[in-house]
Amino acid sequence: MILLVTILAFVLMRVIPGDPALMILAGVTGDGSFTQEELANLRQELGTDRPIYIQYTNWIWNLLRGDLGMSMFYRTPIIEELGPRIPATFELAFMAIIMSAVLAVPLGAISAVKQNSAIDYAARIITFTGISIPIFVIGLVTIYLLVRWFNWFPPLGYAMLWEDPWVNLQQMFFPALTLAFFELNFTARVTRSAMLEVLREDYIKTARSKGLREGRILMLHALRNASLPIITVAGWSLARLLGGTIIIEKIFLVPGMGTLLIDAITGRDYTLIQSTVIVYALVVLTANLVVDILYSWLDPRIRYA
Repeated sequence: MILLVTILAFVLMRVIPGDPALMILAGVTGDGSFTQEELANLRQELGTDRPIYIQYTNWIWNLLRGDLGMSMFYRTPIIEELGPRIPATFELAFMAIIMSAVLAVPLGAISAVKQNSAIDYAARIITFTGISIPIFVIGLVTIYLLVRWFNWFPPLGYAMLWEDPWVNLQQMFFPALTLAFFELNFTARVTRSAMLEVLREDYIKTARSKGLREGRILMLHALRNASLPIITVAGWSLARLLGGTIIIEKIFLVPGMGTLLIDAITGRDYTLIQSTVIVYALVVLTANLVVDILYSWLDPRIRYA
């Protein structure tokens, strides 16, 4: 999978229009003056004048040795550009996952227990509405409401979690909540469907006939057996959330990998884009591996098989 990601990231960046050497010489406004000789020299320096298969081979060889290379646009080591931004993106994504789970699982469970009630209909309307709204719309509306009603603006400076935890959490709360709202609607729908299926099982009827408390039945029997689809969605949701951080970081001025990726795409910084995509892919694949391992812990039948 990682090999496939490297090939796609490498080939797609060279298929779409744009020349990093031209972007550097022409500048952001595109009115920079240069000669064809200067353009050719810069292409040779960046290595973009070589055949694609040679460029790919050199990049993969350096990547296997732990060398992410140099940024074509910033002309600095990629690790220096990418390293300080990874914690912000991961913090935002994991805060969103936690918020989403805390809000979505109870909402879906209550909706299933109270099926066809007013609570169920209200929860379904909320989740349907949330699924239908694009994440950038949610982010822009959140910013507008915060500015208009609470006079809250995205901070221009950013405090790392280990430097000033309280300030960091204040800065990351609203972006993470916006990202969580984007995801919790789908998770709540999956939770409701899984709970409805489990609540119809015979062992739930047996537990009720034995006189167990309803809360114990729901928590220990129903929710635990319904957790496998929820965890599956959680692993897949991390990919969606990491994709959503790109837009949310730009809207809320969070200096994470998403903001850097957008800037790299604008400047056709091939090497920086490829390295950022690899980091995203590694995190998503690792999360799915963890989900597979959790299956055997939650469902003993998988271990016995």
